[in-house]
Amino acid sequence: MDIPWEDAQLFLAVAETGSVSRAARAVGIGQPTVSRRLALLEYRLGAKLFLRSPSGATLTTAGERLVEPARKMAEWAGELSRAAASTDRAPRGLVRVTAPPWICFDLLAPFAAWMLKKSPGLRLQVLSTVSYLDLARGEAELALRPRAPAQPELTEVGRFEHENAIYVARSVAARLPKRPKFTDLPWIAWAPPYTALPPNPQLEEAIPGFVPMFSSDNFLVNFAAARAGVGAVVLPKLRHRHSPPHGLVPLKIDLGPFARGTAYLVCAKSALDIPRVRQVAQLLMAELSAVER
Repeated sequence: MDIPWEDAQLFLAVAETGSVSRAARAVGIGQPTVSRRLALLEYRLGAKLFLRSPSGATLTTAGERLVEPARKMAEWAGELSRAAASTDRAPRGLVRVTAPPWICFDLLAPFAAWMLKKSPGLRLQVLSTVSYLDLARGEAELALRPRAPAQPELTEVGRFEHENAIYVARSVAARLPKRPKFTDLPWIAWAPPYTALPPNPQLEEAIPGFVPMFSSDNFLVNFAAARAGVGAVVLPKLRHRHSPPHGLVPLKIDLGPFARGTAYLVCAKSALDIPRVRQVAQLLMAELSAVER
């Protein structure tokens, strides 16, 4: 039997999120609609695809057989969408860029204001997340990431290196010793579910019994706490012409192997055939090449 792409998309969203409610948010439709369409799909297939419980939805054996084909459908749906968009004659329309929260806040938001003056036909949607969106499926067109792409369907548009530094408010810096050490600092770090993200593991390794002074699962909350003088955060040390003043000062503390990082601009190979994506990629790489490092 034929399975429409819309049904396969719903099935895949539930399979990958493990929850009907989270899948509904991911695809942007109501939870009752997702449940109804999923039940109808199971009825047409004559098999249960998920075991539902208060903790979520778990794939059955029949559901597991459909996951990989559904993923391939998602990739080809993205490829089809990009092929259709490549026929556009001018760089107009929406381009979605995903990046870690600090890059979105410090670079992409002010970059958008400058870009829209140069190319008023473009619209930018910035997706701030510590998770990787699937570019092959078309969840975004461009991504700034700390690692080079490994998937064969993705390509590296460009890269730039940057320093990392520990930042504090001036009021905190005034209280510190002249040559502060890691253990002298009141640290701001990630709260669950993001405790595996830098700098938490590095701080746990460097400071026995590490306990942060403040933690949050939201980057802007941590950043606001740093600006208020709660403690120290690790941020990329870069300045560009769009940099907003943030009122924090860097400390002269050696971060060792984490003192430098690399950001990669990544997209699906076929996405560069789309005029609007190519235009944003070129403008963004021009800005990144001018970053003071």
